[in-house]
Amino acid sequence: MDVDYGKCWDTSKKSWKSTLILAYQSLGVVYGDLSISPLYVYKSTFAEDIHHSETNEEIYGVLSFVFWTLTLVPLFKYVFIVLRADDNGEGGTFALYSLICRHAKVSLLPNRQVADEALSTYKLEHPPETKNSSRVKLLLEKHKSLHTALLILVLLGTCMVIGDGLLTPAISVFSAVSGLELSMSREHHQYAVIPITCFILVCLFALQHYGTHRVGFCFAPIVMTWLLCISALGLYNIIHWNPQVYKALSPYYMVKFLKKTRKGGWMSLGGILLCITGSEAMFADLGHFSYAAIQIAFTFLVYPALILAYMGQAAFLSRHHHTIHKIGFYVSVPDCVRWPVLVIAILASVVGSQAIISGTFSIINQSQSLGCFPRVKVVHTNAKIHGQIYIPEINWILMILCVAVTIGFRDTKHMGNASGLAVMAVMLVTTCLTSLVIILCWNKPPILALGFLLLFGSIELLYFSASVIKFLEGAWLPILLALFLVTVMFVWHYATVKKYEYDLHNKVSLEWLLALGPSLGITRVPGIGLVFTDLTSGIPANFSRFVTNLPAYHRILVFVCVKSVPVPFVPPAERYLVGRVGPAAHRSYRCIVRYGYRDVHQDVDSFESELVSRLADFIRYDWYKAHGIMDRCNEDEGSRSGTSSGECRLTVIGTLDLSGTPAFELEENVQPASVSVGFPTVESVTEVIEMQPVERRVRFAIDNESEVDSGEGMDGQLQEELDDLYTAQQAGTAFVLGHSHVKAKQGSSVLKRLAINYGYNFLRRNCRGADVSLKVPPASLLEVGMVYIV
Repeated sequence: MDVDYGKCWDTSKKSWKSTLILAYQSLGVVYGDLSISPLYVYKSTFAEDIHHSETNEEIYGVLSFVFWTLTLVPLFKYVFIVLRADDNGEGGTFALYSLICRHAKVSLLPNRQVADEALSTYKLEHPPETKNSSRVKLLLEKHKSLHTALLILVLLGTCMVIGDGLLTPAISVFSAVSGLELSMSREHHQYAVIPITCFILVCLFALQHYGTHRVGFCFAPIVMTWLLCISALGLYNIIHWNPQVYKALSPYYMVKFLKKTRKGGWMSLGGILLCITGSEAMFADLGHFSYAAIQIAFTFLVYPALILAYMGQAAFLSRHHHTIHKIGFYVSVPDCVRWPVLVIAILASVVGSQAIISGTFSIINQSQSLGCFPRVKVVHTNAKIHGQIYIPEINWILMILCVAVTIGFRDTKHMGNASGLAVMAVMLVTTCLTSLVIILCWNKPPILALGFLLLFGSIELLYFSASVIKFLEGAWLPILLALFLVTVMFVWHYATVKKYEYDLHNKVSLEWLLALGPSLGITRVPGIGLVFTDLTSGIPANFSRFVTNLPAYHRILVFVCVKSVPVPFVPPAERYLVGRVGPAAHRSYRCIVRYGYRDVHQDVDSFESELVSRLADFIRYDWYKAHGIMDRCNEDEGSRSGTSSGECRLTVIGTLDLSGTPAFELEENVQPASVSVGFPTVESVTEVIEMQPVERRVRFAIDNESEVDSGEGMDGQLQEELDDLYTAQQAGTAFVLGHSHVKAKQGSSVLKRLAINYGYNFLRRNCRGADVSLKVPPASLLEVGMVYIV
């Protein structure tokens, strides 16, 4: 992590203007959920556990808890500490996990390569490593069980975010619509609120396929209007009803509250914690804005507005004890403005729900990229704005569950209990992961990380315990959902890793491929054959199965590996690693396509055309190297990296025009647009620990004035190889994919047999196929059946 935070505080006029615009735009995306919490916090808190009395000790105690919770968690924890733990400007659970995996060898992702560490986005901090932080790092790396525990912790946080995406729209819209209870009889209200809420929810989910950008232009003004509205109402209530309510901000009232209410006060914390729902969005949506923009928006607008709103409600309730059965947001709204406020509240709740739904799509896409979630269809709703996606299957499942929760619970209390537990679980996971980042990435003394963990972890554990105790009153829902999703994600990830290990141990040698020829009845047919595999070296077993049953393969043969790297983005110029498989005359190549966990997969119009273009660039580059232009570089590279399995070393092929006489220079710093050689590949999962990262890369500069690539100057062999490539492209491309069935080996435990034979295979049959994910034309698809014994 090498982010220059000084840029955020550039005092130039242009920089400040851009930052303020981003801060304004962040209101509609980041703070929609957090800003609507005044709708239901007091109502959930006073649902049953405590009662508002004439002494006002209860309402003052709740206000004190709300104030200090908002100050300590969103302001101090997130704005001033957690937001700095970004991954190349990206935030969220996977960003923290990615940072930890890059600084300590704890990742369980397969097919990793040392070449991945040379990516320009693979940024590491290198402050002086302390003795204690080194011990923590060695401890984590030594025990495999800790790697698994860390992954499960990340998956648990991910599942709770998904649970929040289910519960937040229900409680937000329901609480906003509940304002109708003051304008109609209880009898009519009972039959009106639920249908109206369900109708709004169905409309909200039905509009998701249009994309956030279609309606996003009005999100920020809505939230801004809502924040100004609750601020004005808060000031009015404070001045009109109880100007002395500010005294309740003292921590003394928290102690007094707990002394008087005892167990009931502790259980009521499950409602108070709802005041910080949506705080995680500040970190999760960091990549769309900037550290300074989010900090300014929260510190100078959102935080003061929320404090004024809660103080205003408390001031009103301190003078209206007869509203004991109607405690809520709308009772403190003057009658003359109640209807406009109701409309703004419903619009704000829709905006807040939209933000968490989009966040759910994003985190599922990240899970899928890292092999932790079954393949689903991801639709990118905006070609210009990165990260705006829509997942149809997840959208309709969320809609059905959201409507079911609304109809099933029918009150704010049960929804609040469920939502509160999900929120606190996500925050606890973030606190634990940030503590590791402080030690491993920032190399701070473990005592600081322990202090961070104890301070914020104890606050969150207190609130979490108050939510768990209400298991039968709604809190069971996120727990049940999380257990189900963690099981699905872990089983999918476990089987994916086992399949990779099976491929690794059953791959075919390069000599076997080179020995195939007319003497064995093998023929080369016109066209390009793209053999998809998870392996970064060697010949996959599914190709040997293909050749055994059909003794022919294409004139141009390319082994393609599409893999994820633990970075948020891979620059297009560094995405493709290309190398030869065997001699040039064999016309066989290997292409590794690398994506980050936030990258858009298949982000080109035609993967086939893009791949052919990269192969052509590689062939030209290899010709330059063969003619002695790269001799000096090869001598240096050869001294520190060997060739794996007899294959030529892989080369990073970027978007450069290799049409001139290349000049080159050896440099210490990695440049994004570069062509490099000499990256070793990892033969096994455990080999990652032993291999050292590549220290230097070759940058390839092009002299545009030269015309070496013209018809007269081009070598005949180069021209012949390029002609073969383009002729094969005209003949057509075949995509060879493995169609796998996974079985647990004999003697496996009952749990493993259930997970693999039934769980994983059920998920595989009912998720999107690899051909759909890779956008393979059906007419060009060849599937090779494989049975994996794991």
